[in-house]
Amino acid sequence: MGFGGMVSKIPPNHPLRKLFRGMVEQVFFTEIGICDTRLTDYIGELLGDFVHTDQIYRLRGVTGQTIRDISRMEAEARLADQLGETQRRQLINRYIGDFTLFWVGLYPESLRVRRGSRLHEYLEQGKRSYGIASELADDETHPPGELLNRLSAEFECCAHGLHLVREGWRRAQPGRN
Repeated sequence: MGFGGMVSKIPPNHPLRKLFRGMVEQVFFTEIGICDTRLTDYIGELLGDFVHTDQIYRLRGVTGQTIRDISRMEAEARLADQLGETQRRQLINRYIGDFTLFWVGLYPESLRVRRGSRLHEYLEQGKRSYGIASELADDETHPPGELLNRLSAEFECCAHGLHLVREGWRRAQPGRN
C-alpha cells in the first residue's frame, strides 16, 4: 500500500495520545475558542500518528520512494489497488491536509527556504486539500466530510492552535522559560 503502513504505531489509549488530546483540547477551548471535541480529538490523534517520522512521510510513489513534496503527492501517490479513484483522492487529500497542518502548526520555521517561504503554499494547499477530501467523503468515511470541511474552513486557527500547543511543550521542558 502506498501509504507505507497507514496503521498508527501508538495504541489508541496510550498515555502519549491522551496527553496530546488533552493539550490540544485545553489550547483550543481556552485560547482559541474552538470548543469542538471532534475537531480537537482529530488533531490530537494526528499528533499521535505523526510521532514517528515514517508516519509523517508515509506516502510512497510508484517506485516505492517517499514523497515529501506536496506538489507531487496527489499526482504520484500509489495506494492499494483495491481503492477506487474517489476513495484514493479522498485519502490523499486528507493526508495532504494533515501533512500541511502538522508542518504549518508545529514547525513553520522549517518551511522557510533561502529564497522565500513555503508557508503560504502550505496554508493554501492544506485548506484546499481538506475541502476536496470533505467533498469526496461519503457516509462510511472516517472522519466525516463535515469535520474535514471544518478543518478546511478553520485551517489557520487550527495551525495557530498547534503552534500554541508547541509553545506549551517548550514551557513544560525543564530548564526552559
